[in-house]
Amino acid sequence: MDRLTLLETFAIALDEGSINRAAQRRGLTQSAASQQIKSLETLLGHALMLRTPRGVRATRAGELVYAHAQNLLGGYDRLTAELDAQSDQISGRFKVSTSRFMAQAVLGPMLMDLDTPYPDLNIVMRIEDRLVDVVRENYDLAIRTGSLGDTDGVGRKIAELETVLFATPAYLDRVGRPSCPQDMQRLKYIQHHEDHTMGYFPLTREGATYQAPIRVGFTADDTDLIMHAVTKGAGYSRAPRLLVQAALTDGTYEKILPGYTAPNKDIFAVYPSRHALDRRHEVVINGFLERLRDSLQADTSALLPPGARSPLDVLPAIS
Repeated sequence: MDRLTLLETFAIALDEGSINRAAQRRGLTQSAASQQIKSLETLLGHALMLRTPRGVRATRAGELVYAHAQNLLGGYDRLTAELDAQSDQISGRFKVSTSRFMAQAVLGPMLMDLDTPYPDLNIVMRIEDRLVDVVRENYDLAIRTGSLGDTDGVGRKIAELETVLFATPAYLDRVGRPSCPQDMQRLKYIQHHEDHTMGYFPLTREGATYQAPIRVGFTADDTDLIMHAVTKGAGYSRAPRLLVQAALTDGTYEKILPGYTAPNKDIFAVYPSRHALDRRHEVVINGFLERLRDSLQADTSALLPPGARSPLDVLPAIS
């Protein structure tokens, strides 16, 4: 059996924390996946993995092997991507990472639609509310909002999303509705861990910028948990309008300081290197932008005041 296969099974088992889940991702039986890891340990002459009741974790030797495995596997994927780019074919395995919100609202449905025009394209989508390293973790593409995080990949801004500050009417009844940005000090902010507010939000009104003070009450890295906290009246948060528009319309949530505009949220496409770009990246990114544009036009265009700027500022796609 080739060594890349052994390394990939080993790396996936550590990523998943489970040999069984690694076997499922690889399309193997658990015993076959376990045997591959044992073969790798025999080949290298070191125990690489500790098996515990809570799953598996790397030994010191395993950590070293894992780091090198990610580089080797990433290099192999970039090699195959560049070969595919030369042939201009839309086929092969294409691994994508994105957040839960983007996966459910835009990217997931769009990727499923690609099966008809590109039947030989094998999409692997991972939903992760964290900033992945596309190089180390062997991704072809990540679609991210807010910030790029720490990655060795190449990031390019492709769009912006309008955001709003929101809370439940009951919470605002209890603490009082702010009438100006300075009043935000008495509200508790429920923030995503990616947010870097530096203690203030810049809010704009009629061309002027005002600094609204932020008092953080809770921080989480899970969007569903943040929305649950807001719904339970623990405070307010900031999110793309696309995510909360239905709840704003039916009165579940209420926009805070409706006369002011919150900062837009950037959307980035992140990939391992400029040389790894191929037709598959073009198809996925352009398809994502088209689906996003359609979603915004359907959900928010009627809410924009006359002459207002569109909430989606699309930059030129890959050419």
